[in-house]
Amino acid sequence: MSYLERVKELKRGEIKPLYLLYGTESYLVEDITQRIIRNSLEQGEEEMNLIRLDMEETPVDLAVEEAYTFPFFGARKVVILKNAYFLTGQKRKEQVEHTVQKLADYAASPSEETVLIVQVPAEKPDERKKAVKLLRKHGAVLDASPLQESELQRWMTSRVEEEGASLGQGAAQRLLELAGTNLLVLSSELNKLAIRAGDGPIERRHVEELTARSLEQDIFALVDAVVKQDVTTAVRIYHDLLKQKESPLKITALMVRQFRILYQVKQLMQQGYGEKMIASRLKLHPYPVKLAARQARSFESSYLLRILDELAELDFRIKTGGVEEQFGVEWFLLSRNRREAGL
Repeated sequence: MSYLERVKELKRGEIKPLYLLYGTESYLVEDITQRIIRNSLEQGEEEMNLIRLDMEETPVDLAVEEAYTFPFFGARKVVILKNAYFLTGQKRKEQVEHTVQKLADYAASPSEETVLIVQVPAEKPDERKKAVKLLRKHGAVLDASPLQESELQRWMTSRVEEEGASLGQGAAQRLLELAGTNLLVLSSELNKLAIRAGDGPIERRHVEELTARSLEQDIFALVDAVVKQDVTTAVRIYHDLLKQKESPLKITALMVRQFRILYQVKQLMQQGYGEKMIASRLKLHPYPVKLAARQARSFESSYLLRILDELAELDFRIKTGGVEEQFGVEWFLLSRNRREAGL
C-alpha cells in the first residue's frame, strides 16, 4: 500500500497491531509513525505508553517482551523498533545478538493492546526471513521509497490540503524546480506558501516570491547552462553562489558530481536502462534522474567526459596554487563554446 493510501487508512481511524515500515525516504517513515502514534494514544499518554527502542543497542528479545507487557493506564501502547537492520540481507557487525524467531512468533500472534512499529532503514527487507513474511501477512506494510514525480505531485497536493489550502496550476512543478525533492524542505516550503496564499490557491507567483532556489537546484541550473554553452546564465548563477558565500572549490566539486551523474545516466540509457532502474542503480531520487536523462540525451558521452577532465584539471590547479580559485572557475565557465558540443 502506498504512503497516501496509508494516510487515508489512518484518517479513518484504522489501526493495525503491526507495522513494517521500510525504505530510504525517512521523512515518510517518520510521518507515518507520528500519525500512528496520534491515532493510537490519547493526549498525555506518550510518556508512559510510547516506547522507542534502537535495535542496534537492544536485543529483539527484550523488544518483544516490551510489546507483550500491558499499557500503563491506557487502552494501547506503541512500541517502535528503530534501525531493524537485522531484517535485511545486509552484512553488518551487530553490537547485540538478536533472536529473530522471537519477533516471528510475536508477529504470528501480536498483542491486542500493543501497536508494534518496525522501522527498517533500507531499500527493502530480506523477504526470505520468516519474521518479514509474518509481518507482511499479519501487519500493515509501507514501502517508503523515493516518490516518483507524479507521486510527489500528489503528495504535495495532499500536504497543502491538510493545511486547508490548494495548489494552483504550475505551482507544484515550479516548487520542485526551485526547492528540490527533499520532503522535509518541501513540507516547510508548503507551510509558508499555504499561509501566504490565504483562502486562495497557492499560485506559481507565490512560489517565485517565497521560495529560494536550493544549492542542489542552483548547481543543476549551472550545469545545464554549461552544457548548453549559455555563458551569461552560467556566470550569473556562479556569481549568485559566491554572494551566498559558497566557495569556488565547493562549486567545482558539486559540478563534478553533477557531470558525473549526467555521464552515468547517459551510459546506462545507452545500455537500455529506464529512468526508474537508473535511479535505483545510482541510488538517486527519480526526479533528478529524469532531469539528468533529459539533459544527457542532447550530448555525446565524449563531450561529458571532456568536461569532467577539464574540471579535474581545474580542481588540481586550484589545490596546487596553479590558479586563483574564483578566477579559475569563472574562466572555465567563460571558455565554453558551441564547437565543443559539436553544435
